[in-house]
Amino acid sequence: QVQLVESGGGLVQAGDSLRLSCAASGRPVNTFTWAWFRQTPGKEREFVAGITWNGGRTTYADAVKDRFTIDRDNAKSMVFLQMNSLKTEDTGVYYCGMRLKIEGKIPINTNEYKNWGQGTQVTVSS
Repeated sequence: QVQLVESGGGLVQAGDSLRLSCAASGRPVNTFTWAWFRQTPGKEREFVAGITWNGGRTTYADAVKDRFTIDRDNAKSMVFLQMNSLKTEDTGVYYCGMRLKIEGKIPINTNEYKNWGQGTQVTVSS
């Protein structure tokens, strides 16, 4: 069973940057697709960014495109989310999800991911 642990969240001001990390343990991750999602109270968990098993392809939600960057380090079993130019609407709990790879595809629906971390809170103040 894979365990995921997110870290790096915090309270920042609008315009600042944060780098989230997600570490996996329990099995090798080089055949898995990773993604970051976020959730705010009363709302559905939404897709933020995803990356294929080898890092060759990434995809982003329109709301974060050109501000966020996802990358991964398979040797360390980690995925990262670099968040720049943060906005108040980026506030939420950020979760990393992982699933077995589907060649050439990055699912954006939560039900496509089998493994989740506990989340890390990101709060952006104005």
